Order: sequence, then C-alpha cells, then structure tokens
Amino acid sequence: MTTTPAGRGIVRLLNTADGRALCLAGEVDADAVDAFLRRYGREPVRVDRIDAGSVTWLSEPAVDLVLDHLDAAGRAGRPVACSGPPQVRRLLAGGHASRTVPTEEGPAHPWT
Repeated sequence: MTTTPAGRGIVRLLNTADGRALCLAGEVDADAVDAFLRRYGREPVRVDRIDAGSVTWLSEPAVDLVLDHLDAAGRAGRPVACSGPPQVRRLLAGGHASRTVPTEEGPAHPWT
C-alpha cells in the first residue's frame, strides 16, 4: 500500500521570459491539483514549458494534469519544453510503477 504524503506541493502557471510555464514543486497531491483546477479551470491551458525540477512526489491527479497539458499541446502541434528528474519523465511515460520520485535533479529534456 502506498502512503500519500501530506500536501506540501504546489502547481502554478507562471509567465516567464521563456513563455508560460506550468510549474510543479514538492509533494503534489490531489489537493494541490484541485486548488490549481479551481483557480485556472479544468481545460488545459497553453503552456510553453513544464518545470517539474523541484517535484519530490506526484499523485495520480498530478500526473493526469501534466499529461492533459502535454496532450493538448501535442494535438495543437506545439512543442513543450520540460525539465525534471528522469524518474518524473519515466512516470509520465508510464514506465515507473511507484508514484514516489527521488529529489535528485535532472537535466532539461523534452517529454514528447
């Protein structure tokens, strides 16, 4: 049985010099995703990059949120630059059974 950590994660949209970024940090649980959806709505927004470099744990709703944004960008033919540890990339690709992601940082990679 997997224990869900206490919600200390965040999900935010930020306007940066590199465009609009979906940023995830910490232990991103269902409550963090729900707060994001209440603020921005359920429809994926246009993002130019996804920054998950500070993620320590992703809940299934968090994975679904990121995949929804990547799918929407893919359907629109827009590339999305992504950064995060390799464990997060494997999780989003469906190749990681555990939802626990070590805190080590990884280089920026496209997750498309």
